[in-house]
Formats: sequence, C-alpha cells, structure tokens
Amino acid sequence: MTIDEAQQTVDQWIRTTGVRYFNELTNTAILMEEVGEVARIMARKYGEQSFKKSDEGHDLADEMADVLFVLICLANQTGINLTEALEKNLEKKNIRDADRHKNNEKLK
Repeated sequence: MTIDEAQQTVDQWIRTTGVRYFNELTNTAILMEEVGEVARIMARKYGEQSFKKSDEGHDLADEMADVLFVLICLANQTGINLTEALEKNLEKKNIRDADRHKNNEKLK
C-alpha cells in the first residue's frame, strides 16, 4: 500500500465505519496517547523498565500502526498529502544533512 492509498483507505474507513473525523485537536491528543503507548513498550522492551501484568498483550507493531492511522487522519483533515510532504522533507534533509552525520564524531 502506498502512502496515498493509505490516506484514501483511512478516509474511506472514517466516512463509512468511523462516522466522521474527530476534530483536529482531539486527534492531536489521541496521537499523543498513541505515541505514549509506543514509548511505554519501547521503555520496557528495549529500556530498563520491566513489564507489568497490565502490559501483556500490547503489540509494538499494532501500536505503531495506531500512530500512523491517527497521523493519516490529521493529514487528511488538514489537506496534507503525506507523499509530497515526505518527499519534500527528505529533499530538505539530503541538502541540510549531506555531510552533517558523516562528520559527527559521536556517530563513529
């Protein structure tokens, strides 16, 4: 699935199953909640925190997909084509960071 197809699929799902988009502020808050769930798993799986009984059944891939879903909702609501935005962002990074990381002593 391309990013454009994902944006169309999410929009179709919202309009048929989700009834309507939550407003942009609500979706921003939901996005923060979902990112927090990813962070919780990361801290337990790759960091020093231990899993609790209540952490069982949480799947990192599913939580990342939740983040992507809400981000796509926000893009759709605000008229952002994520394919174009990502292409433009990568172009910016390629120009700005052409040698930056190669010359970073901390990355060697």
